[in-house]
Amino acid sequence: MAQKQLKWYKLFEDWEEARKKVPLNSTKKVRIGSKKICLAHTKEGFFVVDDECTHMRASLTSGHLNDFNEVICPWHDYRFCLKTGEEKSGKNARPLLTHRIEEKNDSIQLGLYKDEVPPKKDEFSY
Repeated sequence: MAQKQLKWYKLFEDWEEARKKVPLNSTKKVRIGSKKICLAHTKEGFFVVDDECTHMRASLTSGHLNDFNEVICPWHDYRFCLKTGEEKSGKNARPLLTHRIEEKNDSIQLGLYKDEVPPKKDEFSY
């Protein structure tokens, strides 16, 4: 089986700039082409997930973060783990896609899989 390859995109010069532009306990929407990403900064660090809730596609960047390292959808309070993408509110929605953020080549970069195709809607999505 072929290994998926990441394509890296520069987000910030360094962690200091990242902390200034995305303060603790906040989110920021990032667009890479047509893909919308939710960048979250919590006490556990920076996390990157798809920006659309898997229930009804609300922007998670418009939601809020809780003390359990989860992003909460602004429409129907679906909660998603920022580390794994798992839906934690027990409402049976598909998990979010998670992405990598790390220091590479003297900058902070976002890694997205090349040719990544979002999962199809499931029976619980609208």
